[in-house]
Amino acid sequence: MRAYEIIHRKRDGASIPPDAIAALVDGFTRGEIPDYQMAAFCMAVFFRGMDEGEVRALTEAMLRSGDVLDLSDVPGAKVDKHSTGGVGDKVSLALAPLAAACGVKVPMISGRGLGHTGGTLDKLEAIPGFRVDLPVETFRALVRDVGACLVGQTARLAPADRKLYALRDVTATVESIPLIAASIMSKKLAEGIDALVLDVKVGSGAFMKRIEDARALARTLAGIGRGMGKRVSAVLTRMDEPLGRAVGNALEVEETLALLGGGGPPDLREVTVELTAEMLVLGAAAPDLAAARARVEVAIADGSGLAKLEQIVRAQGGDAAVLRDPGRLPRAPARYDVAAPAAGFVTEIDAEAIGLAAVALGAGRARVEDRVDPAVGIVVAKKLGDRVERGEPLCTVHAGERSEARERIAARLAAAYRIGPVAPAARPLVLERL
Repeated sequence: MRAYEIIHRKRDGASIPPDAIAALVDGFTRGEIPDYQMAAFCMAVFFRGMDEGEVRALTEAMLRSGDVLDLSDVPGAKVDKHSTGGVGDKVSLALAPLAAACGVKVPMISGRGLGHTGGTLDKLEAIPGFRVDLPVETFRALVRDVGACLVGQTARLAPADRKLYALRDVTATVESIPLIAASIMSKKLAEGIDALVLDVKVGSGAFMKRIEDARALARTLAGIGRGMGKRVSAVLTRMDEPLGRAVGNALEVEETLALLGGGGPPDLREVTVELTAEMLVLGAAAPDLAAARARVEVAIADGSGLAKLEQIVRAQGGDAAVLRDPGRLPRAPARYDVAAPAAGFVTEIDAEAIGLAAVALGAGRARVEDRVDPAVGIVVAKKLGDRVERGEPLCTVHAGERSEARERIAARLAAAYRIGPVAPAARPLVLERL
């Protein structure tokens, strides 16, 4: 089939044969199928969906578009974690070194910011000198010798997803279960992992707003992984407000350092410990979740998690001195507060709106070619259930020269908050394990 025929069939709701999907992905990867046709295909999938066979075929085609690593010569269990994306979700920055400090090998291929959510690679690159474009041979060596390595999709690892990921980000085709599943699993299966923990976010700051959709995505992802012989656990976590308080690349690195130093926001710490514990159990580094949690808490308390992050940063060319002196991180030239319009309790936060405000500041991308400003972002002062007085700061904006005008950013952020007379009931962070 020609690309036009594939788009036409999917637009009309018909199933696409596996060989046609493979040819489409191959043509797109090699540059024979232009972006506008692949964007049209993604939009057709967004509205029409894919059946199980199509999703599997798309995942396999994207996986086979590049190298599939063989890490069998690296001793120990190789376990990764993937989040479906949220606002302020910097868990990977602490989780990878914590898991490695506890004896699990962590080969992690991450992505950049997508839509309103931040990207692990963008956060890591806020550390001066940190390289995420390492050769495959270096990636393998660091997993073996350091215990963890965090890189992006290189020209040899899942190149189809690398191109498609950037295209989806700017064509409003992010929130599609088939496209999300194929993107995630093609990267993760290319890593040579033995097991995978999936953090599927649910809420206003997630791509999946409803728990039913999150369950469907989790089952799709887990089914693909288990079908290819991997151990998989899926955890549904709440994302109806930013995770932690920092939203923005350098700000999130600084908050990660606070966590690894024994502090940090309680919600960020809870989710990080839970997901790292899942990795330890899958990697046979702990017999059960209770023992795994205790081991992760020790790695925070004794500083071994922070020491491991220093080792990772140094091995990947970064300035490890930043980790002991966060003042060396990029800083925005301007700061201002967004004041509460009324007194009461924070009853609702539109986390997606906060994420989009961060993008407008320059912390994310509106176009593929946009350059991210590592210094800008938002620090949330008031979270769900907090008491607030009229005129008190809801959040603090860290703005740069390329940021959208102060008035527009402040209006976006003020509109993201709902303030009422009664505090909402506390909600659990970990919703379900599948």
